[in-house]
Amino acid sequence: MHSEVESRTGEFLKQVTSLLGDAAVKVSAQDLEPYSTDWRKRYVGKPLAVLLPSDIRQVSEIVRLANRLKIPLVPQGGNTGLSGGATPDQSGQQVILSLARLQRVRSQDAANKTITVEAGVTLKQVQEIAESMGLLFPLSLGAEGSATIGGNLATNAGGTAVLRYGNARNLCLGIEVVTANGEVWD
Repeated sequence: MHSEVESRTGEFLKQVTSLLGDAAVKVSAQDLEPYSTDWRKRYVGKPLAVLLPSDIRQVSEIVRLANRLKIPLVPQGGNTGLSGGATPDQSGQQVILSLARLQRVRSQDAANKTITVEAGVTLKQVQEIAESMGLLFPLSLGAEGSATIGGNLATNAGGTAVLRYGNARNLCLGIEVVTANGEVWD
């Protein structure tokens, strides 16, 4: 059983390295450390690797491959969460799928008062874009310079103005997702 897991793990790392390149696959203890604990340092995990895809196609391929090889993934945005949801366990078997490099602003539509961004765009960037359009994006957190929109939506962040403007889901018109089998839905 142990050698089967090692074989699947080795095959997974080989294929994702081919897909992403060496620089986007982190495996050294020093490279893994910043991704291994939550913002408060309350939860500490031990990931097998950290993957840093740069587009939705790469995310889809990673998820498809992980599903096929039964490799557990832990999605992570800006890693500013306070409840450990983006922290791997201590098994050394889970792979962190960091969405921090998905930083494109796809569109700004002042007439319809919408901004379309990828998951790794920070909350601060969205606030600044909204302001440049004469709008307010009211989600406000202490970590807005490093918290990502993907993480905000994944946790349904509320922030300091939640009672007036609602949670993250109230500020979102739609999302593009990668399903557990690697399909892209939007």
